[in-house]
Amino acid sequence: MGKIRTPFYRIVVTDSRKARNGLSIEEIGRYVPGQEPSIIEVNSERALYWLGVGAQASEAVEAILKVTGDWQKFKGLPGTEGTLRVAAPKPHKSVAYEAAVKSAMDEPKEGATTLKKKAQEKLAAKANPVVEEAPVVVSEPEAVAELAEVQAEVVASETEAVVETPAVEETPAAEAAEASTEAAAE
Repeated sequence: MGKIRTPFYRIVVTDSRKARNGLSIEEIGRYVPGQEPSIIEVNSERALYWLGVGAQASEAVEAILKVTGDWQKFKGLPGTEGTLRVAAPKPHKSVAYEAAVKSAMDEPKEGATTLKKKAQEKLAAKANPVVEEAPVVVSEPEAVAELAEVQAEVVASETEAVVETPAVEETPAAEAAEASTEAAAE
């Protein structure tokens, strides 16, 4: 039974004269080989009963019964405890969730995500604030005169940069309009 790459098998008691996949008398266990370790569940009481009343185990079922120890019990051989490995029980979902939340709380808050470019710039600006320079106080008269000269040069260069706008010349259409208004007035 099962599907591709995930089979599972039922361990059943059936009449040898019936079809292989036909009606079975009783299901006494199951075998799931796709996991590590494989899942083998056998109802030991029912397996020993059917073996005791004359049921013949197939080779595969006999191997499974040897792993569980039921075959040794039936034959009276040593090793009735079997060699069955059992998977560790899974933790409950709530326990796993609480552990995940606890580990998330322990993670560092800074640098957990990548910031956008503007956010990085704002963070950098907060970390390294720009310090404005204080105005220079000059107490010597020579330095004051030199500072005044520099300021005068700056003002002069600004005034040179201002371009005078040329006078607007009258267009021929404007002259024609004036001439027509003068002729109409005479």
